[in-house]
Amino acid sequence: MQAGSNNSDDHRYDDLIARALATEGGHLSIGRGGFILWYDDGARLSGYDAEPIKAACIEAGLTVIDSRRLDFAAVVRLALHGPMIAVGIPPDPPPHGAFSYAPLGVIAAAYRAAGAEVFNLPDGPAEDHGGDRGV
Repeated sequence: MQAGSNNSDDHRYDDLIARALATEGGHLSIGRGGFILWYDDGARLSGYDAEPIKAACIEAGLTVIDSRRLDFAAVVRLALHGPMIAVGIPPDPPPHGAFSYAPLGVIAAAYRAAGAEVFNLPDGPAEDHGGDRGV
């Protein structure tokens, strides 16, 4: 099974990308320490060579959040004070705090507002402002 039409000869991630596309909240997260492909509840793949999987995910239409260019303090604020992305599970009801699960679009919008690159997710404001955390 292939996810999208990956034009490269490297198809090692296609099956997992297809699973991520089929999972509510499935996405690729890229940070200073590498990447994590979230493809099911509790299921993820991590690695360090982010560019090939980033290109494959963007081409397949999977949401990609790349925070490598963000100021480290912004990443810490988002990661420690913001909610977690609900992957393969229902999100918690708002307001979302540090120990709750929120929809992918809410967290992606917060990262985008902080300056991260976000692909395959429409522009728009977060529907949840993270309660008093301002995520």
